[in-house]
Amino acid sequence: MGRGERGDLSDAEWERLRPFLPVGNGRCGRWRDHRQVIDGILHRVRTGVHWRDLPERFGPWKTVYERHRLWSADGTWERLLQQLQAAADAVGEIDWDVSVDSTVVRAHQHAAGARTEPPPALAAPKGGESLEHQDEAPWQSLVGRPAGWRRWCRRRGSGAFARRFHKQDPPERRRPLSLIVTPGQWADCTQFAAVLEKIRVPRPRAGRPRKKPDSVAADKAYSNSPCRQYLRRRGIVHTIPEKADSQAARLRKGSRGGRPPGFHEERYKKRNTVERTVNRLKNFRAVATRYDKRGYVFLGTVSAAAVIVWLRS
Repeated sequence: MGRGERGDLSDAEWERLRPFLPVGNGRCGRWRDHRQVIDGILHRVRTGVHWRDLPERFGPWKTVYERHRLWSADGTWERLLQQLQAAADAVGEIDWDVSVDSTVVRAHQHAAGARTEPPPALAAPKGGESLEHQDEAPWQSLVGRPAGWRRWCRRRGSGAFARRFHKQDPPERRRPLSLIVTPGQWADCTQFAAVLEKIRVPRPRAGRPRKKPDSVAADKAYSNSPCRQYLRRRGIVHTIPEKADSQAARLRKGSRGGRPPGFHEERYKKRNTVERTVNRLKNFRAVATRYDKRGYVFLGTVSAAAVIVWLRS
């Protein structure tokens, strides 16, 4: 297969990913060339093309799709993202003054019709309990609240035609630190703690991964008592504007209303970087419109796009 096609991994990018890729699939036989398959996945993420319409140079389309689905389910894409973050953090390239926001992604009609039973690759070993009922199931742990398999299959109803993904990124470089996917009708503030809890940047020399940012900036969608109490409990400095109705209610109470929350105007000006990060991720057509039938696969698609953002920034 020829190298250097538009959107393919360069030799330097491949060398950064290669040490962290799985070396076996737990069955007989060997993996097809990881680089060829990853290039096929990235081509689809970038263009939004049907899996069946992948160019022949990437090999069998089903091999590319199955690799992406498996890596989305077992967390391989997220581990690659964490390793890139760890390398950046080791040389001081992560600004830990972060911003939080969410965006809504319209689901294409091709995202309908997913089977309601877990795929065989997600089933537990013989004699064990299936992942659908384990806390480690990707579609449960990634959204921060219990969710069965069927919740991740697109159905008609409230929020069925949209998916919202929440992200947290450091300023300046426009690179996401954590990502979660939820149904489109879920409010931003309900996932505030979940997206913060998902930050996990490994630090091999220091031992424990870093999970706590220096400060957090967010818009009025996160201006409520649970979000502020969570940040105070973790000792995180935050800049979140107060809603007009909350301010009026506090003033009506007089001295019983307490002091106004702190607000750093200059720090808040950096929050636009999270909006620019959204635009950068949505340059990938399979992120801007959801074509994946299952939520955990869509999260893998967004994570693969984030991996490329980190590689090329």
